[in-house]
Amino acid sequence: MSMRRPAQAPAGGPRGGPMAGFGGPPAKSKDFKGSLKRLLKELRSERKIISGVLILITASVTIGAFGPKILGRATNYIFYGYLGRQLPAGVTKAQAVAQLNATGQNRLAQMLQESGVIPGQGVDFAAIARIVALVTVLYLISSLFAWVQGYMMAGVTNRTLYRLRQIAEEKIGRLPLSYFDTQSRGDLLSRVTNDIDNIGNSLQQGLAQILNSILTVLSVLAMMLWISPVLALVALVAIPLSMFASIFIAKKSQKQFIAQWDWTGKLNGHVEEMHTGHSLVKVFGRRQQAITDFATLNDKLFESSFKAQFISGVIQPVTQLVSNLIYVAIAVLGGYRVATGTMSLGDVQAFIQYSRQFGMPLAQIAGLMNVVQSGVASAERLFELLDATEEIADPVEFKEIGRAKGKIEFKKVAFRYVKDQPLLEKFSLKVKPGQTIAIVGPTGAGKTTLVNLMMRFYDIWEGSILLDGVDIREYKRDDLRRQFGMVLQDTWLFSGTMRENIGYGSSTPTEEKVEEAAKAANIDHFLRSLPAGYDSLLTDDNSTVSNGERQLLTIARAFMADPAILILDEATSSVDTRTEVLVQQAMAKLRQGRTSFVIAHRLSTIRDADVILVMDKGGLVEQGTHEELMASKGFYFDLYASQFAQSISE
Repeated sequence: MSMRRPAQAPAGGPRGGPMAGFGGPPAKSKDFKGSLKRLLKELRSERKIISGVLILITASVTIGAFGPKILGRATNYIFYGYLGRQLPAGVTKAQAVAQLNATGQNRLAQMLQESGVIPGQGVDFAAIARIVALVTVLYLISSLFAWVQGYMMAGVTNRTLYRLRQIAEEKIGRLPLSYFDTQSRGDLLSRVTNDIDNIGNSLQQGLAQILNSILTVLSVLAMMLWISPVLALVALVAIPLSMFASIFIAKKSQKQFIAQWDWTGKLNGHVEEMHTGHSLVKVFGRRQQAITDFATLNDKLFESSFKAQFISGVIQPVTQLVSNLIYVAIAVLGGYRVATGTMSLGDVQAFIQYSRQFGMPLAQIAGLMNVVQSGVASAERLFELLDATEEIADPVEFKEIGRAKGKIEFKKVAFRYVKDQPLLEKFSLKVKPGQTIAIVGPTGAGKTTLVNLMMRFYDIWEGSILLDGVDIREYKRDDLRRQFGMVLQDTWLFSGTMRENIGYGSSTPTEEKVEEAAKAANIDHFLRSLPAGYDSLLTDDNSTVSNGERQLLTIARAFMADPAILILDEATSSVDTRTEVLVQQAMAKLRQGRTSFVIAHRLSTIRDADVILVMDKGGLVEQGTHEELMASKGFYFDLYASQFAQSISE
């Protein structure tokens, strides 16, 4: 069951959305390479910093790569010193070699011949100390460079996220109302919060580490080729095996990451809906159904997350297995070459260290594949939002508008939410400045649609709408919408003080203006009776403020805006009779000197309107005053009679 409150979608418009039916996630990634390339393009403004990061990573990796080779010399000093102590002093190395050959120890003689052993001389600890000191300095410099590049990369990541959040927020401001009518709010919030955060994690953990790992592979490979090209060829076998395994497994896991983030958005949407409609869920006894729906979504998210993490997690053990097998091969072959004297023990030790370093970055790259894939999956979802069709751009040369007079004219307007389902067809209407226009009709007649079209929340398909004789498409949207003030059936207020909520209607709210607006809206006395007065806090679930008092606050906010045109959408439908009188009085004051459109279901509230528009199925079927329409005994008469059957019979 979906408890999402509709985003004011007029009848006949788009219904439901992703939460209307849970649906299935995408079967596979839409465009992994394209999304990754586009994500990297977002880093173009940081290319200088990234170049610096690349230089530091290169320096750090290169300096660190010399460590094992230099330490191999220390191993040789120890090994040669040990062998030298085993030989009698005063004997030359040539004599010792000859003696070994004479006794049939040819391999030992060959190893001694190729080594730097000095008979009778032990370990040169001073030389070892110098080597250890040199390696320590190299590793400290390498670590310093790594720390600096990490600091710089953190700045790159956070600035990129800052820009993405800003771009997403600006994009939301340019999207038409129709987009939000078809989207789950929870899923939309997930795209601009969870998905952007996940992109940040991928950039921070993935980008620098992958660069580091690639450079490590290259530098280590160069050192291995320097030490022994034969052993290096053995180590190189790990690359195609690891890459093949990583790519094969990555393709299997990518679609699961897409599913994971899609189900995350759906679950967020469900939680947001259930929280917003918590009281309704309990009132209608749907708590168990809500729990069941949550469990269904949670199971789907668990399943896709488990598969994504498990499949991508297999990459690292597989590459580690390949690395271990290569390590065994190098150890055996290296030991043989030391025994034959074709390599020193220090070089073998260094090569084994390099082989482990060679496998580590490959395993790291494999392990980071799930992070990268998850980030790209989130980037795809964000780019879907950024690529959504925007409102038609404001005109470059727009008409200036100060305060409108309030003359409005519809000229043969046609509009539809769905292409093959007409709603308004050749609709025409003239409204004089200062008139109060009541709009009545059954659900789906198009009442709210007229309001949305006037404010350009939707653009008409044909015809034109004029404000003070100028087509509204020639105005900037912001300038046009500033001419309107709205008091809706849903009393949308913000968390903050009463004063802030009233002052929200004006760009320059002063204490005096706020209090004047409150008095005009008949809410001043109530506000002064609160412990903190106008500075009392208001929250979305504030139970100390009734629906009627919240409605009066919205009217005070409309007074602050001082609009030329007023829209009242069933503003008294959810208040008691006594409060309705106060609301009606406040709205009567608010309508004075303004063109007003009153959407009403209670026909008794609009009897004094200058003109009543009776709509049905997107068309204007009747027009006139209350008395004229009652006298004609047409569609309006039937509507009125259905509400006041007893009064009519009397």
